[in-house]
Order: sequence, then structure tokens, then C-alpha cells
Amino acid sequence: MVTSEKSLSTALNATTIGSGTETIVFAHGFGTDQSIWDKITPFFAQNYCVVVFDWPFSGAVKDQSLYDPVKYSSYEAFADELISLLDELNLKDTIFVGHSMSGMIGCIASVKRPRLFKRLVLLAASPRYLNTEDYEGGFRNSDVEMLLSSIESDYENWASGFASIAVDPTDALSVAKFEKCLKSMRAEVALPLAKSIFYSDYRDLLDKVETPCTIVQTTKDLAVPHSAAVYMEKKIKGKSTLEIIDTQGHFPQLTAHLRLVEVLKGALGIGTL
Repeated sequence: MVTSEKSLSTALNATTIGSGTETIVFAHGFGTDQSIWDKITPFFAQNYCVVVFDWPFSGAVKDQSLYDPVKYSSYEAFADELISLLDELNLKDTIFVGHSMSGMIGCIASVKRPRLFKRLVLLAASPRYLNTEDYEGGFRNSDVEMLLSSIESDYENWASGFASIAVDPTDALSVAKFEKCLKSMRAEVALPLAKSIFYSDYRDLLDKVETPCTIVQTTKDLAVPHSAAVYMEKKIKGKSTLEIIDTQGHFPQLTAHLRLVEVLKGALGIGTL
């Protein structure tokens, strides 16, 4: 836990740039940090207050003791932390852009405290990663078991291999960026976090999400099949729209940032590039 001597925003490296009457909060996913948004935030800083931060599992967080695998064994703890951060920054009616696991974290937080959120942008997010008889999450149990075994046995080698397939392999700089972020995260953090992600199931939460949502998906994502995005669009209670970006990989903010900026501006009603 963060003590009163050190604010949560300081511990999580929260930074606010830009100016405006509305605030956009960008939240990164597994294995990355706030720098994953570096190509995106300059396009919004002129008209919005832009907030970025690092989750406790990130290698960019100096105090590695902040990440407790038991405490963060589910997304609910992250959602509570997000709510606490927004309260500390005195924010409400925010536009929340959550990548990957942060998409569902934002959904949970919006159910708990709806007034904190004006719109959710769910970027490459998924309510469940494992397949069932009537749901395609993208992974079989054996796939996840193999992935977790690889993390446990040789994290450095796994990180290199995973980066090369999770990101568009033709974009060497973006692959290198993700690989560097992954390797800055400790293996003893990555393993329990990966377990909590890949064994999570938040499908029942979707019909409680009343905040308007923009779901953003790439044409080919190793981690999230198109069917999962369509499932979210159908199940979310609030008004939701699905936007497809013509690129491959799990990180359009790296590999197709101009197109993502267009989609985000469209969702916010401020025109495109």
C-alpha cells in the first residue's frame, strides 16, 4: 500500500500535460508503461488535460514493493487504485483510454463510480481470453499453460519471442520498444500477473457498464480475436461502437498511431487529422 507520506500519483509516476476543460486518462497494459502513449498524447494536449501513469507492476515504477501479487490477483484491485488516483487528482467525467487489461479495469471502475467517467475507449481489450464452447477468447487452456511455463522457465527469452508476435513483426522499432518494456518488468511480477489476466472472466460485468464505450480493435491481434470485440459491443449495456484499425498486432498506439488518433478524435467528436 502507498503510505500517506507518498501520494499515489507520485508513486505511480502520474503526469498531467496539456490544458482544457476535459481530461483524457491513458492507461497502459501488461508489460508496458506510460511511454507506450508517447506517439498519441501530443495530439490531444492542446485541447485536453492528458493524464498518464504507470501501474505498480511496471518496470518504470521505482518502488517495486508496491506490487503485491496477492493484492493484485484480480482486476478489482486495479480498478480501486484507478478510482483512488482519479479522486486524488480531483477528476471526474474523464475520457478513459485503457489498453488491453486496462480496458476491463476501466469497465469495472465505471460500474463502481460512474461519475468518474464520461466515455471509455477499450483498446485491444477482452473480457475473457480462454475459449469456451460458446465463446472464442482466442486461447486454449494448453496455450495458456505453455505461455505461463515459458515465463516461469526463461522470462528473458519468452519476452523476446512474445514481443515479436504480439507487435507487428514488420515494425522492428515497435517490437524493440515492447521487448524493452517487458524486460524491465520482473519475472516474479510477470508470472502471477499473466495468470490473473489469462484466467480472468469479466463477461458478466459487461451488461453493468452504462458508460458509453468505443471499442477499438486491429484487423489481426494475436491476443484478442475480432469475435471478442464484437461480443463486447453486443453485451455492454451503454451505447457502444466498434472501430477497426487496419493494422496487425496488439499495439496500434505504436504501429498505427495516426490512425488511432483519428479514431480517438472521432470518438470524442473533435474531427480527424
